[in-house]
Amino acid sequence: MISVINFESIKTLPNAESISLVFDFYSISLKRNFNARMKYGQQEYDFDEGIMFFMSPGQVFGIAFDKEKELKHSGWLLLIHPDFLWNTPLAKTIKQYEYFSYSVHEALFLSEKEETTITSLVQNMELEYHSNIDKFSQDIIIAQVELLLNYADRFYHRQFITRKITNHKILDRLEDILTEYFTSDNLVKKGLPTVQYIAETLNVSPGYLSGLLKMLTGQSTQQHIHDKLIEKAKEKLSATDLSVSEIAYALGFEHSQSFSKLFKTKTKLSPLEFRQSFN
Repeated sequence: MISVINFESIKTLPNAESISLVFDFYSISLKRNFNARMKYGQQEYDFDEGIMFFMSPGQVFGIAFDKEKELKHSGWLLLIHPDFLWNTPLAKTIKQYEYFSYSVHEALFLSEKEETTITSLVQNMELEYHSNIDKFSQDIIIAQVELLLNYADRFYHRQFITRKITNHKILDRLEDILTEYFTSDNLVKKGLPTVQYIAETLNVSPGYLSGLLKMLTGQSTQQHIHDKLIEKAKEKLSATDLSVSEIAYALGFEHSQSFSKLFKTKTKLSPLEFRQSFN
């Protein structure tokens, strides 16, 4: 149900240039001197600076070996079977940690102090399951796992913050995507862009994107979509003679009442009141 594996104890490697694996476990690993190339899902995974990697059960993990280099990686691998979490709150909350997602394509960087904190938790788990098992064992190990996940969440958020250039590139791309969508005929053909559509266009998961936007701007992806919508609505209300129904249709709404309700929620004015106050 739970196991800690020391990478240095793995003496043999597959006699192949690459392998693909699918685990039935939650996998949390810390790798050093990892000179192979790795794919998580369909994309390359960046181990250039980070050392810690998370994977959910059933996800595809590929390794491409460099035959000219000897793989001498060190570190550890923590495997947790989903059944071990059964009937505990962590069974549900573990799905909220975004770093288990395919969308996170870079390993977590840890300072020396942070690595010591994480590794000590893993060592405590190993000691616990090697001790005499009693009715407290699972709860103690689950508490250690949850603490590890929360520390990792904190450290990944720090990694987001320290990589402001990358994050602001995502914001710039988001703005470009929304502007292009709202100036094309997609609104009439497809309606408002969905969070799923925006996330897929940015090559990240919806949860990852909303989490990043919340941290950087305080608003979710849906709120950014609505802000762009209200911006276009104000433009049409102030610069055209189109009726509210015509504007609602042009912005992808089937019913003008839905548009008017959203507009008033966002601006405290109805579309007509906004037009009159502007005039």
